[in-house]
Amino acid sequence: MSRLKPFTALLLCALMASPMFGQTNSFTEPGKGGFLQWFARPYAPHTVAHISFADSDRIDKLMHAGSIYLSLRDAIALALENNLDIEVARLQPKINLANLQRAEAGQLLRNISTNITSGPNSATLGVLGGTAVGSTSAGGSVGSSNSGVLSGVNVQLAGSAIPNIDPVFFTSFTGSHTTTAETSTVVTGTTAFTSAYKNWVVGVQQAYWTGTTVQLFTTSTFGLNQNATTSQFNPVDQGAASLSITQNLLNGFGIAVNKRSLHVARNNLRVTDLQFVQQVIATVANVVNLYWDLVSFNEDLKIKQQTLELDNKLFEDNKRRAELGSIAPIDTIQAESEMKNAQQDVITQETQVLQQEMIMKSVITRSGMDNIAIVSAHIVPTDHIEVPAVEPIVPLQDLIAEAMQHRTEIENNQISLENARLNMLGTKNNLLPTLSANVTLSNSGQAGSLGNAQVPIVGNTGQILGYRPITAADVNGFFLGGYGTVLDQIFRRNFPNYSASISLTIPLRNRAAQADLVTDELNYRQSEIQDKQLRNNIKLNVLNAYTALRQSKAAYESAIVARKLQDETLAGTRRKYELGTSTITDVVIAQRDDTTRNLAEVDARRSYIDARTSLKQQLGTILEDYDVNIDEAKRGQVGRAPDLPVVVDRNPAKN
Repeated sequence: MSRLKPFTALLLCALMASPMFGQTNSFTEPGKGGFLQWFARPYAPHTVAHISFADSDRIDKLMHAGSIYLSLRDAIALALENNLDIEVARLQPKINLANLQRAEAGQLLRNISTNITSGPNSATLGVLGGTAVGSTSAGGSVGSSNSGVLSGVNVQLAGSAIPNIDPVFFTSFTGSHTTTAETSTVVTGTTAFTSAYKNWVVGVQQAYWTGTTVQLFTTSTFGLNQNATTSQFNPVDQGAASLSITQNLLNGFGIAVNKRSLHVARNNLRVTDLQFVQQVIATVANVVNLYWDLVSFNEDLKIKQQTLELDNKLFEDNKRRAELGSIAPIDTIQAESEMKNAQQDVITQETQVLQQEMIMKSVITRSGMDNIAIVSAHIVPTDHIEVPAVEPIVPLQDLIAEAMQHRTEIENNQISLENARLNMLGTKNNLLPTLSANVTLSNSGQAGSLGNAQVPIVGNTGQILGYRPITAADVNGFFLGGYGTVLDQIFRRNFPNYSASISLTIPLRNRAAQADLVTDELNYRQSEIQDKQLRNNIKLNVLNAYTALRQSKAAYESAIVARKLQDETLAGTRRKYELGTSTITDVVIAQRDDTTRNLAEVDARRSYIDARTSLKQQLGTILEDYDVNIDEAKRGQVGRAPDLPVVVDRNPAKN
């Protein structure tokens, strides 16, 4: 039975240090396989799945005869499934979940910066227009989950230390052999005293949120062998089992203080959800604007193509009339010049449409630029801008209240303020002196074999007659034995030891801790001001967006009237020219003005739809207005089936 006691003690220490006693987070994969794999799980890297850059099959279903027939709903669905900015935002919850696991272990949070990207801008006119299509950031780090002086590594520089909650198993083994010169042989019986032993320390340490640290360890010395001729026991085994409890009483005391990073990490999970919603809003707004710009660019192209047809017709008519001698040749040259200018306008507009299609593809696909079929396919928008006859009038206070209810930035700021308050608990606590109490309980034991000592043989008269080897009757039999006897003494508490201590450390000036707290409080006041600025800006932006919507509606109505008048003017000028009462210059000027008015109407309609999209974005209702399911956006799978392309037969069979 005594042989089993050493292994029993080691097994108990190993079980105390096993992973089952530590807190685990759902981010870590469950152990698979046998016992060894389960035991090694905390020391194995967590595998993160690779990102798939394959596009969803929705875009294949929308392609027909080399064209992509795209509705606005499908454009939004494709962005939710394939947009890389949204894909980046999908990884943020996993990063913050890993941060939460880190906080549950009592470690400081890593600094995580999140940018909300607004996406690329639309193409511009010109040969080099629209070539820079990279995503742009919407104001840098928006709603960062760890904003402030206490973010990331800065936490290590301010605030009381956070205990390491994960249990720690420690062990050390030492083998030693020493030789010491002795100037006297009275004590050891030799002039070269040698000592050899093996020492093994094994134990576990566990800290708690209360600021308590518990340490249980054993110290064992095996085969302490000495060459002293006076030793009654040689070799000797020694051992001790100790329990040490340390409690912080001022600095580092309290569950709220020590759990502050854990509470911040949990809050950051909600911040991550809000930031994901913000990214989806920014991407949806970008897709809507790109889509309507593409619709407008196609309308511009049709207008310029119609102008080219009219200019070409005018040139052909003038050419025939010049051959008949009814007009001067200069009129034909002028008509031809106007036709060439119209051809250049068409080419330029076709370039803009092509660039806009490429930008659109980069937003709604992951690897669309690698697929030659998608690259060469033209996007055919199936939706058209519809302007209501009457714009509903909504009270401004209702618009502001709706924005305050739906804008995620407001809740995000409130969580950031709460995180700052939690972090200030640490800096306030760090002002206190360090006062700790320690209680240590230990039991020790010692046993060994008979040594080399010689026992004198004493005669009746007290005279030493000689020496004999030491026997068991000459020593205390309680100490005879091996390491099993040592453990038996420890478990029976034959040699108990108790100690208690209090340690106090007082910084006499404490300027660094005071400066940290002042800095945190000033940063918090700045955050309160920025929160007020955010609310004011939301109100101002809502009012500006609503005003812009009304102005764009009025401008669109004026553009319609101006275009209709110019259409009539062009028709009258052409009739006069055919009757010979007007010159070719008058026709050219009227044609130019008519084209300008038509383009202005398209531009006014596009400005109106942009203003309406901006108002929805400022109100925070754009996802509801376009029926975007945030859960589908998180999964990257939109359940709605794609709109079937409507193919118009350009050569219908004659009946």
